[in-house]
Amino acid sequence: MSGILIVVVALVIFAVYAVAVYNGFITLRNRTKEAWSDIEVQMKRRYDLIPNLVETVKGYAAHESGTLEKVIQARNMAMQVNPSDMKKLAESENILSGALKSVFALSENYPTLQANQNFMELQRELRDTEDKIQAARRFYNGNVMAFNTQVEKFPSNIVAAIFHFEKQPFFELDSTDAAARQPVQVKF
Repeated sequence: MSGILIVVVALVIFAVYAVAVYNGFITLRNRTKEAWSDIEVQMKRRYDLIPNLVETVKGYAAHESGTLEKVIQARNMAMQVNPSDMKKLAESENILSGALKSVFALSENYPTLQANQNFMELQRELRDTEDKIQAARRFYNGNVMAFNTQVEKFPSNIVAAIFHFEKQPFFELDSTDAAARQPVQVKF
């Protein structure tokens, strides 16, 4: 009789542990989803600001349409990517960030553009948005790291395997895109 009691107690302890670990995975997964949503909110803000920035710059630097067209194309490409495809979205966002850097570098060659209040406000808003996107990416990656660590750690990896919790991808620069890692240079 005491052998059965020991087995029952062990099963109850394991069940309580499994429920606690499962609930921990749910919490971490939801934090990861929330963090990804924060990135999407900031990207939407960026997408909304870009047309205003482009129109302001067009008035001052009409002959720099190539740079502006790259920004518009990068924005449109980024907006068309399925938000659930994190790898493609990260790639398109990195391209857009590089294109925006080109516009800001371009402004250094147009003193009247730098003095324009609309441009300065848009630049400030975009810089603020870029900072928020970077913070949201770091927050997302921190949550992914916590989630992935739990998926890999023993004995929680057993519960993860039972309930099909899988590692999540980090938001990172494309390691093959050397241009994304270099500062922007504008030459006339």
